[in-house]
Amino acid sequence: MLTELTDDACYRAVSSRDPRFDGWFFTAVLTTGIYCRPSCPAMTPKRSNVRFLPTAAAAQEAGFRACKRCRPDAVPGSPEWNVRADLVGRAMRHIADGVVDRDGVAGLAQRLGYSERHVHRQLVAEVGAGPIALARAQRSQTARLLLETTDVPIAGVAFAAGFASVRQFNDTIREVFALTPSQLRASRRPAGRTPAPNALQLRLPFRRPFAPVHTFDFLATRAIPGIEIGSATGYRRTVGLVHGSAVISLGEPAAGGDAEQTWIPCRLDLSDLRDLAPAVARCRRLLDLDADAQAVCEVLGGDPLLHTAIAGEPGRRVPGHVDGFELAVRAVLGQQVSVAGARTLAARLVTALGEPVVTSDGLLTHLFPTAQAIAAADPATLSLTRARAAAVIGLAQAVADGDVDLDPGADRDRTGAKLLALPGIGPWTVSYIRMRALADPDVFMPTDLGVRRGLEALGYTGGDREIEALARRWRPWRSYALAHIWAAATAPAVTIRRPMQRLREEQIA
Repeated sequence: MLTELTDDACYRAVSSRDPRFDGWFFTAVLTTGIYCRPSCPAMTPKRSNVRFLPTAAAAQEAGFRACKRCRPDAVPGSPEWNVRADLVGRAMRHIADGVVDRDGVAGLAQRLGYSERHVHRQLVAEVGAGPIALARAQRSQTARLLLETTDVPIAGVAFAAGFASVRQFNDTIREVFALTPSQLRASRRPAGRTPAPNALQLRLPFRRPFAPVHTFDFLATRAIPGIEIGSATGYRRTVGLVHGSAVISLGEPAAGGDAEQTWIPCRLDLSDLRDLAPAVARCRRLLDLDADAQAVCEVLGGDPLLHTAIAGEPGRRVPGHVDGFELAVRAVLGQQVSVAGARTLAARLVTALGEPVVTSDGLLTHLFPTAQAIAAADPATLSLTRARAAAVIGLAQAVADGDVDLDPGADRDRTGAKLLALPGIGPWTVSYIRMRALADPDVFMPTDLGVRRGLEALGYTGGDREIEALARRWRPWRSYALAHIWAAATAPAVTIRRPMQRLREEQIA
């Protein structure tokens, strides 16, 4: 974590151009006024001429502009905010999801349960910039994407990126990139242009190791007809956003790519360009692209039980989700049924209550139902058992009323307690929601049948009572250990894997 990186360690990373630290910190060069990512290919500056800052926003606040060569604003996010569950970690996740742009600092503070002044003070102390500066840095990156990948008029880019005025937009772009918006657009590559005004072709950077096939396979196995299509090489789905809807396409057509590829191809078809930054953030959470894979491998790879699994698949991530409420509903539907059964129940719910959408290929037909739509539904129309319908509607009502917060920056412990108090939702479901909807990296399910089978496959010979104690040595990465154990449960002794849906799903939803 950044707090453990001394200036000397940071300089060693810069001297070796180590890409593993991209996004962890930024190098500000005093003699040039430029800030870079650690792996920047430019000549390494003298130690006395550099400062190390925790965020791009902090560098911009200190008066540095982004390097045109290494594009430090386009790096994977710091995994520190995924791990931390404190005020600052929650605030960073909310800002990435666009809360400040939509609701201002007052809205952010209200969601966090603290005063604006306290939130600002904590962020400045921890990351070197307040919420407005952090949101401004994100708007700058969004604006760059729009300028370089679309033909949207420059004034339209300003408002789509979240700026309050064209003048503010022009001043910010000049300050951050040392170019005018027109110059930034003129510098783009011809291939960067998109075929439709609201369709964007992006590259989502990640840290190695990462094996996308595992995540795509996981998502494809659980894909709900009408809102998702998946394969071992890519994934597409509809998603409802604040200003409209979107279709996201990940990993197609070149998910395998070059062995040195450190990005996932992404296409976003947005009904409203103002949703660009939140859409990108949700794609990143879905694929767990900001994970600290090296730290996970160091902790789990040294464990005698998990060593072989980690060595064989070091790039396995924990799939997240694009919508916390949707994931929670799917987890409830998946209780005590197979993966295929849960998928069928969810498809019926989508057909009955989801909003229809029109897509280019006609294969994606709906959005997942909103909390308000499910809360208002007649249980008799849901094609569910009475108890399951009551649990789903109760969950939807709690979310619609604001009693349960499933947003990215939610307090994980508070949300877990609230969920557990709802009828029909047990500890396994709460843990699953924490792991995938709230991106908690330290979830474990000792009573899960898939865990027991996976541990047996890995050679564990202890009893059920010892499983929870066993998992303590994997903290704070127990969610990643769980992903490897589940994978072991679905893989027989030979190298051919049997389908994941054979596992019963009180276990894997």
